[in-house]
Amino acid sequence: MSIDTDDFRALLGRFASGVTVVTTVDAHGHDYGMTVSAFSSVSLEPPLVLVCIAKDASVFEAFERAPTMVINILAEGQEALSHRFAGPIWDRFAGIGYTRAENGSAILSDVLAWLEATIVTRHDAGDHLILVAQPERGQVGEHRPLLYYRGGYGRIDR
Repeated sequence: MSIDTDDFRALLGRFASGVTVVTTVDAHGHDYGMTVSAFSSVSLEPPLVLVCIAKDASVFEAFERAPTMVINILAEGQEALSHRFAGPIWDRFAGIGYTRAENGSAILSDVLAWLEATIVTRHDAGDHLILVAQPERGQVGEHRPLLYYRGGYGRIDR
């Protein structure tokens, strides 16, 4: 017997996580991005990370086909970016600061850290697609992380 969906959501809401915005660009130069809290390291040798993309996400098809991506780890105070990339805004990149990674994907301004990665494996997992990717390069900033806990944002004091 499976756990009730509402109970499962409540239980997982007790797990504090960081917040990322994952970006990619297609062959025509169109940018895609979405807020993702399901991000994790997988392996140190070789270096691998994963992100989970909801199949009902408006940008799902772009990530389903993407060969590369950038994982932008948001910093404290970037709640508006998190909302922007989670919401129904069509042009999520309009009016915000970003640069381009070598793979062409957007690196958002003032993030805590970013990883440019090549997608090496895709796994079907219920209502999500798991993208496993190998980081090629990245950079760390000096900010504090943006945390997500029980449906809201939090902070860490250290």
